[in-house]
Amino acid sequence: MESDCRIPVACCRPRILLLHALFWGLVSLRVFGAALLSEEKTTAVKPVVAPCWLMEEFIVLEECVRCSDFHSRAESACRQTGYVERINCTKSSKEEFKSCRSALMEEHLFWKFEAAMLALMALFTALVVVRQRQLDRLASEKVRRQIESI
Repeated sequence: MESDCRIPVACCRPRILLLHALFWGLVSLRVFGAALLSEEKTTAVKPVVAPCWLMEEFIVLEECVRCSDFHSRAESACRQTGYVERINCTKSSKEEFKSCRSALMEEHLFWKFEAAMLALMALFTALVVVRQRQLDRLASEKVRRQIESI
């Protein structure tokens, strides 16, 4: 009695096995690399004082703008998104920079996402058409053989 739970022969081809090994190798490298990087970061943690805008109300003095080269290196808020807004906390009267997301940046990311989805759609459409033609060829070949055997 044979089991229905078998690995398809197509999965055992060397090219497929190589692609699987490459894919899972990259995944494990990404996971273990991230784990190693997080260990390095946790060993050198400095005590961080929470910014005033997390604990109290604030007024936006300057709208969201792109960070200059100097601010990118000097301000930690610039490192997150590349855009900051200058704020004034109401209770402590402190002026600080707060990271923000620019509408222009969001639009740019949106169009990059749309382009990626369009490319994926075209790729998979082509794959479906190729596979459908291959299956149609196999079906017509099978019908031809059945007709010849009559």
